[in-house]
Amino acid sequence: MTSSVRQMVGERGIVICCGSGGVGKTTTAAVLALEGARAGRRACVVTIDPAKRLADALGLDRLSNTPSQIDGDWPGELWALMLDTKSTFDSLVAKHAGDEEQAAGILANRFYRNISGALSGTQEYMAMEKLFELHDSGKFDLIVVDTPPTRNALDFLDAPRRLTRFLDNRVFRILMMPTRAYLKAVSVATQAFLRTISKVVGTEVVQDAVAFFQAFEGMEEGFRNRAQKVLELLASPETAFVLVASPRRDAITEAMFFADRLKESHIPVATLVVNRMHPRFGAGSAEADRARSHTLAGAPLGAWYANLADFRSLADGEEAHVAALVERITPAPVVRVPFLPNDVHDLDGLAEVATYVVAG
Repeated sequence: MTSSVRQMVGERGIVICCGSGGVGKTTTAAVLALEGARAGRRACVVTIDPAKRLADALGLDRLSNTPSQIDGDWPGELWALMLDTKSTFDSLVAKHAGDEEQAAGILANRFYRNISGALSGTQEYMAMEKLFELHDSGKFDLIVVDTPPTRNALDFLDAPRRLTRFLDNRVFRILMMPTRAYLKAVSVATQAFLRTISKVVGTEVVQDAVAFFQAFEGMEEGFRNRAQKVLELLASPETAFVLVASPRRDAITEAMFFADRLKESHIPVATLVVNRMHPRFGAGSAEADRARSHTLAGAPLGAWYANLADFRSLADGEEAHVAALVERITPAPVVRVPFLPNDVHDLDGLAEVATYVVAG
């Protein structure tokens, strides 16, 4: 197991951490990137978690949409960034625009400004775009991605496909029609369609939308090609998916949902990390300790055995919850990280967690 985690951060090019919120996913992503730097690699961790816990753990005042290097005594390099959805979308538009005038027209469009940060699925796609951008730059040996803390965190797997479906959507094509000479014959019908929509959402909104799609003309193929490359990168052997969970019953249920979604996409779980496991304190049984506490009732040792029975019962329950998940993701290795006395808020805390993640 030790070699499995070390081998993953030492050989894979991309590690994507997925799981529900509040299970230590952000910390796990930072730990894996730190281990990559310790292995002598140029590692970068990307977070799209709005809580900014990663910046705190890395000792930074803030993270931006461009990588910031973290100083440390490791042979490699450690970098971190926080995804800015709109800035990434802006860069993508500028990249695929035919010229500066076309790019400026789109970026200044009110319809674009509204959808660039709020359109459903935009954040997930831009996370994958940022991943592709970092990978394509050749500046990093290892890129670790921390995904959103929601049940829809695996939406990034479908984001490239959703983009291409949007570009092929009938409404998109209708809105593009007025600008294309060979479709002038249907422009009358298109204008009637737009007038109908205007009565519902307002003329100004429709005008902004049409202006956006007109400015977008000629860029669809570039977006389609990029989306296809992102899909190929996610399916590449150099990409590993790490499932992060905690031993709580609800968290295990969510982790099983994630495991099933990955399986449906024919993506194996490379490693399961279960955070905040309570220790068992020896090989005894909770029932025996409980019986002994009754025998010693009233004595100091009676209270001690009662407390020990509670801890062992809690640990047994957690292990029972985890066992079902372990069976679901077999043969992936499992890392159990104990419940630590302090929250992770600096590099020393990350290093402590890393000892358990690497040692299994």
